[in-house]
Amino acid sequence: MKDVKNKWLELAIVLSAPLLSVIDVFIINIAVPSIKKGVHATDAEIQLVIAGYLLGYAAFLITGGRAGDHFGRKKVFFWGMFAFTITSCLCGLSESALQLNITRFLQGLSASFMVPQTIAFIQVLFTETKERAKAFGLYGITLGTAAVIGQVLGGYLSETHWAIEGWRLIFFINLPIGIVTLWATHKYVTETEKHQRTKFDYTGIFILTAALFSLIYPLIEGREAGWPLWSIGLFVLSAVLFAFFIYNQRMKLKANRNPLIDVRLFKIKDFNIGLIAVLFHFMLHTAYLLLSAVYIQNGLGVSAVDCGLYFIAPGILFIISSVLASGMIVTYGKRVLQVGVLVLTAAFYLQMTVWKPGINTWAIIGLMGLWGFGNGLVLPSLLNLALKNVPSQYAGAAAGIYSTFQQTASALGVSIIGGIFFYFSQQSWQMAYKAGVIAILVCVAMVGIMLQLLPSVRTTRRKNSKEPIHESVEPFEL
Repeated sequence: MKDVKNKWLELAIVLSAPLLSVIDVFIINIAVPSIKKGVHATDAEIQLVIAGYLLGYAAFLITGGRAGDHFGRKKVFFWGMFAFTITSCLCGLSESALQLNITRFLQGLSASFMVPQTIAFIQVLFTETKERAKAFGLYGITLGTAAVIGQVLGGYLSETHWAIEGWRLIFFINLPIGIVTLWATHKYVTETEKHQRTKFDYTGIFILTAALFSLIYPLIEGREAGWPLWSIGLFVLSAVLFAFFIYNQRMKLKANRNPLIDVRLFKIKDFNIGLIAVLFHFMLHTAYLLLSAVYIQNGLGVSAVDCGLYFIAPGILFIISSVLASGMIVTYGKRVLQVGVLVLTAAFYLQMTVWKPGINTWAIIGLMGLWGFGNGLVLPSLLNLALKNVPSQYAGAAAGIYSTFQQTASALGVSIIGGIFFYFSQQSWQMAYKAGVIAILVCVAMVGIMLQLLPSVRTTRRKNSKEPIHESVEPFEL
């Protein structure tokens, strides 16, 4: 039995992966003007600074989760963090837009190998219901807090000029954190059981990566280019490749070969519903952070530094409500998240109607705080609900699938909701924000519907102390 203190120490160490990876998604939002000037980028090239990271991140997440199962989660986490630290420094050293976009893609790719190990470690280390709920709560708190930290740091560092340009510090701050994490991982994190009985599924990796690329790239670049024929062709290709990937994985499963993912995971009904809820929530979450940062600066006339500071209050309220939710989720189940959905609905609706030029500063901060509080009731516990019926031997595969949905949702949110926002910005920023928030409210409604479809905790928990597992999924060796 692993020592309790060591278990929580290991969790603290591996939580550095989602912390850094999410910071590096959102730290760009407010700093875009400084980066654009620093590398002399065009509008399309600066879009790829955000999109390239998300593309590399989403395309390899399942591969990263499966690699942890196959090669050992500590080993994959360590080398993923090492690569992330190096590529972060290369981003900060970039002298052209091309160099920055290539290194941002590689930075996202390295994140896709280290982040799934965090979820897998939680699945393996915490088998008791209350402890696992708390651990997943801390994971969710890390995601939400990192998003806010990214916004605040982006605003501050973009206008900071020390020995080097401020925007370069955005990437160099990962260096000391990465070094400390690598040392702590080597010293305190223990390796988990490996599953090396069969070959690693390299062909599955190739098919899935091509399918995700064919979906995400045209979503990001197609709107700016006016939806040319190549973008439509890539959408069709992605559908064909996804269908072929599922067929390929089923055939390998029947032949007792080692597939990249075990498709029987999708027989767990709660897992499927939870993934759809994750999809819509992260679409609205990522899109909101981009829209609000742009609108507060351009629509309400707030400076980059002040805009970043506005995210402190919702960050604090997010942490408070996350802690409350992690304690209440065991007793009240999905009702905690449903209350959060209602709070989010109120926050977004009020922002859409009240946020106008000349608005009082405290009205901005107050409604952002309301959003942060509602988000804390939802985001951390979504992970627990989605994975609560997944047994530990599925940990890496389930973590990879969950994280892929999460990052793909972020790309969808930026491209679809962000696309709506920037389309209407040609008329006015206020109209743009209203249109974007309406799209966000549709996503909130979908999250609410998915939560309603999920059973309560009491109806899904087994009477004995064994880990819950859906009846239609039989245990198997990965």
